[in-house]
Amino acid sequence: MTSQPYQDIPPVHLDRLGPDVRRIDVREPDEYTGPLGHLPGAELVPLGTLEAASASWPREQPLLLICRSGARSARAAQALAQRGFRHLYNLAGGMLAVRETPAAPPQG
Repeated sequence: MTSQPYQDIPPVHLDRLGPDVRRIDVREPDEYTGPLGHLPGAELVPLGTLEAASASWPREQPLLLICRSGARSARAAQALAQRGFRHLYNLAGGMLAVRETPAAPPQG
């Protein structure tokens, strides 16, 4: 039995990821700007464009993959792992879970 090549991160633990973690939102543009919004600092890279977009990315940079429910971002993490990326995180439950998570106190 092999372990998955990424780690699921619930929204309440997002603050545990360091500032060097690149946030990649794999939803479509209308979802990114839609009612669920997007995480601060997230880059929009729709799943269909991920392979081409990631070709020049450093394989050692930590990546947080984000989508609506966590399913597309898990597929994205799997695909990136197969391309040699080693430090991958999936936002468990996606933006739906972020929406349902109580707001953290404002930070500095």
